[in-house]
Amino acid sequence: MFGVPEGLSSIFIMSLILIIRVFNMKSNPLFKTLSPYLRYILLTGYFLLLLVIIQSIGSVSYADDATPTPELNGADTAWMMVSTALVMLMTMPGLALFYGGLVKKSSALNTMLMSVGAYALVSVTWFVFGYPLAFGNDVGGIIGQFVSPFFYNIVETNFLTGTIPTSVFAAFQMTFAAITVALISGSVVERMKFSSWMLFALIWSTVVYLPIAHWVWGGGWLMKLGALDFAGGTVVHINAGLAGLALALLLGKRKDTRLMPHQLGISIIGAGLLWFGWFGFNAGSALTSGQLAGAAFINTNTATAMALLTWMVLDVIKDHRATALGAISGAVAGLVAITPAAGFVNIGGALAIGVGASVLSFLAVSYVKPFFKYDDSLDVFGVHGISGIWGALATGIFACPWINSAGTGLIFGNPSQVGIQALAIIATGGYCFVMTLIIGKLIDMIIGLRVKPEDEIKGLDASLHEESAYGL
Repeated sequence: MFGVPEGLSSIFIMSLILIIRVFNMKSNPLFKTLSPYLRYILLTGYFLLLLVIIQSIGSVSYADDATPTPELNGADTAWMMVSTALVMLMTMPGLALFYGGLVKKSSALNTMLMSVGAYALVSVTWFVFGYPLAFGNDVGGIIGQFVSPFFYNIVETNFLTGTIPTSVFAAFQMTFAAITVALISGSVVERMKFSSWMLFALIWSTVVYLPIAHWVWGGGWLMKLGALDFAGGTVVHINAGLAGLALALLLGKRKDTRLMPHQLGISIIGAGLLWFGWFGFNAGSALTSGQLAGAAFINTNTATAMALLTWMVLDVIKDHRATALGAISGAVAGLVAITPAAGFVNIGGALAIGVGASVLSFLAVSYVKPFFKYDDSLDVFGVHGISGIWGALATGIFACPWINSAGTGLIFGNPSQVGIQALAIIATGGYCFVMTLIIGKLIDMIIGLRVKPEDEIKGLDASLHEESAYGL
């Protein structure tokens, strides 16, 4: 993906000449007659010019000499721009409304603002330094080569990723990074300082998300090993779920651990927007507007609907009534689980993944969480973490080569894929969990993670922002 542009030898020679000129200039009698201040300005100017030349050496080239030169496809580009907007919609307002309606009225605005703030922060850092670290030339299988800071020389040129502009691909990937961070907030709502949250989002998105995205999608060691993740089962959902669990354990329980949704209607709207935006999330990950995108689109809707129905049945079995909260929880579990598999499985696989997602997440939320007594406020680990793990494993089971030749699962004759998927789950989940604990502990030592007890009781909207989600 990344390479050195043509003309490297000429630029290198120019750099050497410039360095020699700087040293020659220092011994020049005329240079010595200048005041120290002017000498400093002149030398600084030369070195700045040298940096510009070095920057041009490190600029990005996406043409691969070993493969045919790709051609821009207008239909693919249009679809990917729409998909990017759809994924943006998932965070704001989708996730903001979904989470906001599930918490107490006194912290609804703070909860929404955590998603909004995370999206804005990652939108900036992604193009300042994040994208090349995730998708640059592989460095030891761990991270991408850091070139083109501030997205230098990418928007200005005609680089392509497949059949779409690299700038469009980068924007699409930015929305994935942003929603991954925002998802974590559901584990810690109603008790975490907003300033600490924003600092956490900055560090975590850099230290955790970027390496894992590179491992799985950017040419890193898991991608080379053959791990399958069509749209973010490991990179997004296992990552967010394990981070949420680690941060919840660090923060401890809320004063009132009951889930008291103040406005489920808002959460249903948020869930609908998530479902709608997820078509861009999954079908957009095909990076084309062709057959594969269509398969991912249908699988996404099928698995989600099946998961919703399954959770409703489980609610009836357990409590003798279906609930709106259960329905939207099932829908999100299905969306999460089908994410890594959307472009690899057939309809049968999608149905099985939907059923499994709701059963496993229902058990995690209803029985595992109460047993271990951890306070994952909005069940980010129970839904995103557990369904993400199931979806990643299920991809190794149900991947159908007739849907996508890039992946063959257990039932189609490739049992080793399950082992590869399991390794990807352990590697990404383990790294994420440990690093999140370290990051959270460091922030706690520096500025503290948790709000004061009186602020928590009062509600974070008034105590942290002096605002209210409602005027009534």
